[in-house]
Amino acid sequence: MKAKTMILAATMLVASAAPTLACTDLLVGKKASVDGSVFVSYSCDGFGGFGTLFHQPRGTHNAGDRALLMGFGGGSRGDRSIPQVAETYNVVGNMNEYQLTITESTFDGRTELVNREGLFDYASLIYLTLARTKTAREAIKTMTDLVAEYGYNSTGESFFICDPNEAWIMEMIGKGPEKKGAVWVAVRIPDDCISAHANQSRIHKFALNDPENCLYAPDVISLAREKGYFSGKDEDFSFSKAYNPIDFSGRRFCEARVWSFYNKYTDMGDQYLKYVLGESDEPMPLYVKPNRKLSVQDVKDAMRDHYEGTPLDPSQDVSAGPYHTPYRPVPLTYEIDGQTYFNERLTGTPQSAWVFVAQMRSWLPNAIGGVNWWGTDDATMTIFVPLYCCLDVVPDCFRSGTGANSRTFSWDSSFWVNNWVANMVYPRYSLMIDDVKAVQHDIESGFNNAQAGIEEVAAGLMKTDEAQAKDFLTNYSNTAAQMYLNTWKQLGEYLVVKYNDMVVQRMDNSRFVGRSVNTEGYVNRPGIPADFAKEMARLTGNRYKQPAE
Repeated sequence: MKAKTMILAATMLVASAAPTLACTDLLVGKKASVDGSVFVSYSCDGFGGFGTLFHQPRGTHNAGDRALLMGFGGGSRGDRSIPQVAETYNVVGNMNEYQLTITESTFDGRTELVNREGLFDYASLIYLTLARTKTAREAIKTMTDLVAEYGYNSTGESFFICDPNEAWIMEMIGKGPEKKGAVWVAVRIPDDCISAHANQSRIHKFALNDPENCLYAPDVISLAREKGYFSGKDEDFSFSKAYNPIDFSGRRFCEARVWSFYNKYTDMGDQYLKYVLGESDEPMPLYVKPNRKLSVQDVKDAMRDHYEGTPLDPSQDVSAGPYHTPYRPVPLTYEIDGQTYFNERLTGTPQSAWVFVAQMRSWLPNAIGGVNWWGTDDATMTIFVPLYCCLDVVPDCFRSGTGANSRTFSWDSSFWVNNWVANMVYPRYSLMIDDVKAVQHDIESGFNNAQAGIEEVAAGLMKTDEAQAKDFLTNYSNTAAQMYLNTWKQLGEYLVVKYNDMVVQRMDNSRFVGRSVNTEGYVNRPGIPADFAKEMARLTGNRYKQPAE
């Protein structure tokens, strides 16, 4: 099949199917998913971050070459480098060409253990490892060897490290300014389970004599004893209690996001909520068996979670405003008359730079099996676009170096178009969100429905010409991204017109009616929703009460 024909086929398939406390990671084992995939999700939630897709092409290198350490989005870490290896792999976002995927969330933990002289931070550690390893077990060894040799300069970190066959969680923290390296524990997540982490260490007790399912630094317990963090028996040691003791923010701002995922897919939500609320000291399990198998769309939707319909739902009281927005201005805490108050920290959040759900499948060739469903900005207001792990040309709307950045708006940047739409919706959430969800559903359903056909074509090409198959998938991913950007621009234009000046324009047969048809009835005037108007009248007393004639 010629390249032009392949692009057209991909386009037709798509069109016919229509700073702190940052980062949330969800995981689904291969026997807990509907199709045998391993799923892992990640949102990069730091304020000021810019949503661009990291890409490092496959390469071969000469003796004496140096590997520059890279940060998120592909930015170099100054002149920091280490000796390069002979061969490096294609990396798209946080997934490489062998479907290996690594995600993270930061926990501050024991800040006195940070070693600012260490060469590696968590981002550079992830990207260098993705370029050099093929499996999760190899990645764990590479990551721990690198920090042992060159030092680790981040605070505490939780990593999900996954390949098509295995999923692991590894937690790591430095040893302090005077010691190189890090202490760490890595636990394999059972295939029939789900797990999550969100800026709070989650590994408590772990198996000391099961190297098939648990690996750890030889001094992980002895360092805790030396520092005075632990004094009990080895078998009672908890990594989390020693290196990241729980407090209010750890429960409510971090573990609550894990709880919400468990609440959706187990029958233990009420029990686990007690831990989040501080009514129980029994931590939630590191992993649980779900009450049903999850699809890739389930995980995408879970990344949009706002605790809807639960006791933590922030959209159902007066602080949500007239349009029941789940969002609140930052910071998370504020003070009134000496009393500290707080806002909920949601999974779907405006502060995201980018978000993805990685899909890894052992029964397919790597180029087809690994899909990085990737989007920019708040997961609630984005589309997860299928980017295959063999991709060697980054879609223009996700690419860095186009002139757009966190301070420069561009209509060609998915990040900025997403933000344009989202910031229209946030103030009038309940009024407008269904318009966003309808378009979102159409596009993502189209991508989901097209997936089997796209991969059937790619598999056919793979039998005779692997390079052509990879080109086909690259072209498809680029086409899908551009189609999404164009559609989201149209959505934004539609929202501007429909909700202009705080009214709602009427529609007839998918067209705006306009003043010429009915001067008095061409718009709806929703006014202040009744529940909020009643509360406003109560709080303001006679301030807005119209006197009797």
